[in-house]
This record gives sequence, C-alpha cells and structure tokens, in this order.
Amino acid sequence: SLSGVLSVGAEKVLLMYSPLTYDTADVFSTYVYRQGLVSMDFSLGAAVDLFNSVINVIFLVSANFLARKVTEESLW
Repeated sequence: SLSGVLSVGAEKVLLMYSPLTYDTADVFSTYVYRQGLVSMDFSLGAAVDLFNSVINVIFLVSANFLARKVTEESLW
C-alpha cells in the first residue's frame, strides 16, 4: 500500500472544492482535474499525473528492496 501514499480520495476533496479552498485543499488529483479539465491544459495535467505515478513506482520499488533486505521476502 506504500505505492498509493500520494493518492487521496479525490471525491472527498471535490465535494468541498471551490476557488476559496484551492490553497488549502489542493492535492495531486484535484490539481490534475483543475489543470486538465477545467483549464483545458491537458499536457500539464498529464505531466503532473505522470510525475505522481513515477513517484509511486519509486516508493514501491524502494519498499520492495527494503523488505527483501530486512525480511528476505519481496514481491518479486
């Protein structure tokens, strides 16, 4: 579950999402939504979402490496 550490329930944030709460309630999912769909800047939205996915993969691989060293069991 470490690979999803940057993911948050975007539905919960979007329920109370308004321009007044952008500074405090903005997460990766809502930022991608706002840039990609609202502002019609698909390339920036896709780049931010790709960055989020790459960071999640790095977390997953490093946790697997650490688990293999500590417990001698891993995912692959």
